[in-house]
Amino acid sequence: MIQRLTTEHRLRNLLHTLLLIGGMALLLALTSELLFGDGVWPWVFAGVALAMISLPDISPHWILRLYRARRLSPGEAPQLLLLIDELSQRSGLEHPPVLYWIPSSTINAFAVGSRRNAAIAMTDGLLRLLQPRELSGVLAHELSHITSNDMRLMGLADVVSRLTHFMSLFGMVLILVSLPLMLLGLAPAPLTGLLLLIAAPTLSALLQLGLSRVREFDADLRAAHLTGDPAGLASALGKIEQQNISLWQRILIPGYRDPEPSVLRTHPDTSERIQRLLKLAAQQHATTGPAGIHHPPLVLPGHLRPTHPPRHRLFFRLWH
Repeated sequence: MIQRLTTEHRLRNLLHTLLLIGGMALLLALTSELLFGDGVWPWVFAGVALAMISLPDISPHWILRLYRARRLSPGEAPQLLLLIDELSQRSGLEHPPVLYWIPSSTINAFAVGSRRNAAIAMTDGLLRLLQPRELSGVLAHELSHITSNDMRLMGLADVVSRLTHFMSLFGMVLILVSLPLMLLGLAPAPLTGLLLLIAAPTLSALLQLGLSRVREFDADLRAAHLTGDPAGLASALGKIEQQNISLWQRILIPGYRDPEPSVLRTHPDTSERIQRLLKLAAQQHATTGPAGIHHPPLVLPGHLRPTHPPRHRLFFRLWH
């Protein structure tokens, strides 16, 4: 039963991913054909496919320097390194990602790099908030992004979205330059094309956000499979969501939820993610029972303390 449910989720996530990437490529093809004439769209789709294969990987090291991240040595966090090695073996990843510590009290973790050269960064706040079982789920989630090449996929989506925006802007400039001729009746007024150029950047951005949410669902599913403990990740997500709500919101608005529409978020609604994971956990206990990982107590050295927020926070608004 659990295997069937997992397969259904994976197939659905794969279908959604293909549809969203295809939709973004279609928007780019339509705007390109509007500007350059018939016969362009096959080249656009071929270019997107080629970019998916040949897009260069971004080195994780310069990104982590922006966060003032420090690589964790075996003497500082042996339990974490053993855990990431075990998760990497379970996932079939030949090169385990390097673990980094960020001196910030913010609750967050992220993965960068490629399957051959990857890193997972965790904030001090996250490491001190979560129990080992919950931290295992978070690490498995980030590892799943690496094994699925999600960084490359989202990089491709970003390139396609930016190209669509550029084509739209270029097309509207051409229409603006041709406006006197249109008013004199010397040039056609492409109303349909104008509407497409106006709407294409927004539609492409919404598809890109939708793709990000689908990849998060897929990473949750793969993480649950790696750890054999969907409830552990669900517990971690609940804690992270609670900590990201400010104290005054918890006191004055007990039922506070992020007012941002779900279609504008990079991550799915946390309650939906938790619900899916708990459904998997219930199916797992009803069949074979949990097959989790042994978690020794996590002890961080005393010298690993948040000393200052990352210097780029005013520009990227990622940390508080």
